[in-house]
Amino acid sequence: MRTLIDSFKTLFGPGVTARQRMRLVLRGTAATAVAIVLLGAGYAIALIPFTPAVDNVLKARSERPSVLLAADGSVLATFRRSNREWLGLDRIPQHVIDALIATEDHRFWEHPGVDWRRTLASVFITLGGERQGGSTLTQQLARNFFPEEIGRAPTATRKLKEMITAIKLEHRYSKREILESYLNTVSFHYNAFGIEMAARTYFNKPARELTVAEGATLVGLLKGTRLYNPVSNPERARERRNLVLAQMVKRGKLNQTAYAQLSRRPLRLEFVRQDLQPGPAPHFADAVRRWLAGWSEPLGYDLYADGLIVHSTIDVRLQRLANLAVQRRLDALQAVADVEWGRASAKLLSTRTEAYQQARRRIEPFAHFWSTQAELVQAFVRESPEYARLLDAGQPKDEAFARLRADAAFMAALRERKTRLEAGLVAIDPRSGHVRAWVGSRDFATDSFDHVQQARRQPGSTFKPFVYGAALEAGMDPQREFRNGPVAIRLPNGTVWKPTDAGESGGRATLEDGLVHSRNTITAQVMQEIGAPAVVAFAQRLGVRDSKLDAVPSLALGTSGVTLLEMTSAYGSIAALGEYRAPLMVTRVTDAKGKLFAQFAPQQPAPERVLQTDTAVALIDMLRAAVERGTGRGIRDAHGIQADVAGKTGTTQNNADGWFVLMHPQLVAGAWVGFNDPRVTLRSDHWGQGAHNALHVVGDFTQRALAERAIDAQAEFPNRLGAGVQAAVRSVGEAIRRFFGWGDR
Repeated sequence: MRTLIDSFKTLFGPGVTARQRMRLVLRGTAATAVAIVLLGAGYAIALIPFTPAVDNVLKARSERPSVLLAADGSVLATFRRSNREWLGLDRIPQHVIDALIATEDHRFWEHPGVDWRRTLASVFITLGGERQGGSTLTQQLARNFFPEEIGRAPTATRKLKEMITAIKLEHRYSKREILESYLNTVSFHYNAFGIEMAARTYFNKPARELTVAEGATLVGLLKGTRLYNPVSNPERARERRNLVLAQMVKRGKLNQTAYAQLSRRPLRLEFVRQDLQPGPAPHFADAVRRWLAGWSEPLGYDLYADGLIVHSTIDVRLQRLANLAVQRRLDALQAVADVEWGRASAKLLSTRTEAYQQARRRIEPFAHFWSTQAELVQAFVRESPEYARLLDAGQPKDEAFARLRADAAFMAALRERKTRLEAGLVAIDPRSGHVRAWVGSRDFATDSFDHVQQARRQPGSTFKPFVYGAALEAGMDPQREFRNGPVAIRLPNGTVWKPTDAGESGGRATLEDGLVHSRNTITAQVMQEIGAPAVVAFAQRLGVRDSKLDAVPSLALGTSGVTLLEMTSAYGSIAALGEYRAPLMVTRVTDAKGKLFAQFAPQQPAPERVLQTDTAVALIDMLRAAVERGTGRGIRDAHGIQADVAGKTGTTQNNADGWFVLMHPQLVAGAWVGFNDPRVTLRSDHWGQGAHNALHVVGDFTQRALAERAIDAQAEFPNRLGAGVQAAVRSVGEAIRRFFGWGDR
């Protein structure tokens, strides 16, 4: 402080002339400027280790995407880093290059990566209150190629890192290589990266055929892919195109006569989106991609650049049938959901077939349910991303809510999102563990969330076979009788659990009947006797190995969330007579010439014995009876499947989830049906049951697989009873079912 005071005394004290005072001020300013420059230089040097290495920028030129093949060798998917096709600079029209340099960086061929004149000018303009960038093409390439390392925040640190990286690029690569990289990696919106994909997207032609006006349109788009988008903002795009043409005139790359002609032309777009094709099994491909990324990285393989050929287990014929089954059955169920939640009129169903008239009668009491659920709808609004964005923008909660609630378009879109039924379907060969079909949702483009492997939902009664299997394993006789009525089970915390059943009950029923007719009360009694830990261990051994199972009495009714893949795999262990095989998606990985990198089948580990054969056969018999005369009889009645199959339905509380898993000696297929938000349900007890939604997805798929002989209709499971006795039991069971009219849970 004293030094500062002394400096002021020296500067403004008596005897100091104006010239001396000016000299002292200039010296101080110069010293300050030097200090600032030195500090900035020091800070820039300190940032160098935190900027990215640039050795791999041109690696993308030689990248070979990996290819995923189905079991028959057809292509399922291509794994590439982005939607682009690399062109050498000599294959890009010269007028495109001229337009780019004239507009974005006219001193490109002279500067060392940073145009210092332009940078200083942009600093002064920005300080004057008008923000302006001064990035060269090399700086833009650095920012586009290393978005995470450099960032996009408008800070001095980000700008310095961008400039340092640009200088490193200029030292590592030639100007032509930098220009080539830029034109092949820059984004043109609509998932189009590089000039080739941009030409195909906006003009439906290869880049080599672009006219001068078309090339100028694409270059103009780089200023702002949304603001100057020729599809959504044609007038702005045309103005920007003409500005690019004017810059070409200014830099001597276009004459005035040509400019006058070209600037009057309309855009003449031929817009064709070049999005990556999802293929017939997009959710499966995405699951394989995630698995391969973890497998390949430690081994030094690049999934997106090394041209791996990935041989999968998918059967394209079964995949096609699975896609069709989900589409057909969910479209029909969506019509029910639309009426129940007020998206369609029940009258639409009244003029059709008798089946539709029955549907109308069942769902009419629930029509327009959306309008009666004020509290739930309010919760949906407050949980929406649109509401979160308004809050982020500083709008008060009440105002944001009122604004959205009054927005008819938003409310309609919200209802459509929330009341869209979803489904998952997966089929596994129990003899090998090979995944043969995989449908993760109704439409990958609409909902990429995978309901086969990623979603964890309560399985309801499809979990019951693990309870009864554990009981059989403990030596319980299938013909042992239990009370077929209300029970009260005291829990460790002192409360009492009272499971109930739909429909009539009373008297006594056997262990087998408890599973066949999905009796909650009998299942709870069995669970109480053998203990929840034994059931947990049984389910985990068979294949429910990733999800956490709570060892509580209610687990008997399927209250712990699991994945469809786990459940289908566990049923596969039963169908394989007690042998567990992990679901296998990939058999081997090779290069394009067939050189083997890794083999996963048949060299996979030997099957794990998780259940004695006789116990598995007994459980299959019980589940066969569930199809013959129990909750799964729709497989016979509605789909006419006469092959030897066994399975189980499942429905969770309030019809939030519908399940069905069907076992055939050569294929186990499982399906889940529900809404992404479990608070949204099929209100009708009829359509909300697994026996009336998921069962028909699996039934449709299996019936057509049998018809196309994708699986053998003559294949059979072993029977505890002879063929004649088995047929007699089926007949008697059918008579009993019809007499008592047991339900369809």
